Amino acid sequence: DRFLREARLAAKLSHPNIIPIHSVEDIGGFVFFVMAYVDGETLAQRVRSRGPLPANEGTRVLREAAWALAYAHSKGLVHSDVKPDNILIENATSRVLVADFGIAAAFAETTVDGISGTPEFMSPEQALGHDVDARSDLYSLGATAFYAFSGRLPFEGRTATEVLAKQVTQHAPLLS
Repeated sequence: DRFLREARLAAKLSHPNIIPIHSVEDIGGFVFFVMAYVDGETLAQRVRSRGPLPANEGTRVLREAAWALAYAHSKGLVHSDVKPDNILIENATSRVLVADFGIAAAFAETTVDGISGTPEFMSPEQALGHDVDARSDLYSLGATAFYAFSGRLPFEGRTATEVLAKQVTQHAPLLS
């Protein structure tokens, strides 16, 4: 029910930097959504294949992702899983599109102690299992920016628990 509700809310978002969701369906207990196809690559793929982004490209990519987040936040929707794998760069236009709006929170896999999301990009309040809002998405966008400009994760560990502990107890490393 939560997945359907969140997906239907996300399907109402109409912004040039958000991948459109065309349909949300429940057929015989099989719940799915249909979204637009994007001919491109994720920000994670781009960084892995070409290395850290140059300042001008990284600034543009992050600005367009921030526009998408701001629009969703203005509609009361929090992404809850902002990360390089959910930011796509269209091949033909280099336009940035954010995927999985609102759906991540409703349908994310549990990582540790009932907390869902991607530990490496999770805000401290999300790591602690607290309610999240737009500020949590901005923290995750900052962690994504660190990755985009450095090619490395801001917090690493052998386990999800270790990464989450660092998110909560340590300051983010300097990009320099």
